[in-house]
Amino acid sequence: MTKPITRRDFIKGSAGVVIGSAVVGLSAQTVKKSRVVLVRHPDAVEAGSRFNAPVIEQMLDEAIVALLDAKDPLEAFGSLIKPGETVGIKSNVWSYLPTPAEVEQYLKRRVVEVGVEESDIGIDDHNVKQNPIFQKATSLINVRPIRTHYLAGMSGCIKNYIMFASSQPALHPNSCADLGSNFNLPQVKGKTRLNILCCLTPQFHGRGPHHFSRRYVWNYNGILMSQDPVSVDTIGLELIKAKRRQVLGKAKELPPVPKHIKLADTKHGIGVGDLNRIELIKLGWHQDILI
Repeated sequence: MTKPITRRDFIKGSAGVVIGSAVVGLSAQTVKKSRVVLVRHPDAVEAGSRFNAPVIEQMLDEAIVALLDAKDPLEAFGSLIKPGETVGIKSNVWSYLPTPAEVEQYLKRRVVEVGVEESDIGIDDHNVKQNPIFQKATSLINVRPIRTHYLAGMSGCIKNYIMFASSQPALHPNSCADLGSNFNLPQVKGKTRLNILCCLTPQFHGRGPHHFSRRYVWNYNGILMSQDPVSVDTIGLELIKAKRRQVLGKAKELPPVPKHIKLADTKHGIGVGDLNRIELIKLGWHQDILI
């Protein structure tokens, strides 16, 4: 039986890992930080790249409790989503590396448990603009795997909302610099309650549109979670960079420069992209953690 990651373990060994230093002249206590939780477990991915559903559900429970300082997962989800809401779970269906069904079904179950009718929950990717659930959604959950992208540099939670755009090609120029603008669209603005970046089997390198090779995928066995899409992608990028340094060398640390992450903060104002203002909490397995 898998040993659970306890709150005591979290407090003893994992709490409050802060990336960067406090702003000059201010203590860490006076600087408001955006919180990101990284949870890992050595048994999350099994032989043959199969996902271990019970372990992944445990990881997600631990992450949301730590993220929101809640006493249990139901209290955490209940603070985000209320009975009677309509909830869209924005997934990703890229055939080589889709959002794991185990994560989708966990989210759906937890949302039902806090009082949302199953008929008022939708899970979709390409058809979110036409999907009636997403058209009337009062809350959104943003969930997808992390991978590099030949135009944007990285596909993360920010890029996951490109399907809400009226024109996807219009967002391609300048390395997809304005992907953050999608979070200010009427169908989306102010509705995203949770951002989950699946780092179970990340892809750290690619060679063109829709390129996939198992050579550039590794079992990291992790999940990143935040209420802030910019912060979760900022930490995700650090992970990709660290793996590329390790395998490809310092000169290839960056994929195509992911301009959209910083601009989502500095231009579109949808979150925090400054490492000095991000609190990273690490839970669980630390071997080969990289960040």
